[in-house]
Amino acid sequence: MPGPKLVLSDDQWRERLNPEEFAVLRRAGTERPFTGEYTDSKTEGVYACRACGAELFRSTEKFESHCGWPSFFDPADSDSVILRTDNTLGMHRVEVVCANCHSHLGHVFSGEGYPTPTDKRYCINSISLRLLPSDG
Repeated sequence: MPGPKLVLSDDQWRERLNPEEFAVLRRAGTERPFTGEYTDSKTEGVYACRACGAELFRSTEKFESHCGWPSFFDPADSDSVILRTDNTLGMHRVEVVCANCHSHLGHVFSGEGYPTPTDKRYCINSISLRLLPSDG
């Protein structure tokens, strides 16, 4: 896996992020389901990494999965995220991290039967994102 383009120390990340953001983005935590600000958002725009500002997802790829976190069927650009194996918590999952700063975003799941073009669900923590609304 290529290294992050943006490299900061933990102290520098703590200066940029509040404690909850740091716990999820830098320590691979998870926000409680159905509590995130973007879970049910229908606002059009771009979802950027809260840690570094890189564009990650677009509202046009967001869908309602009713899983408790914002769900997307595809990243904005195939190079905007990195997928890596996550065998924590006694299960096999695929972690999604920001390609620019390697912050934890969530996990991606396949084959769940959602009516999307990719049959993937990028299950992303709201706290990992910042919505930049369209000017429309």
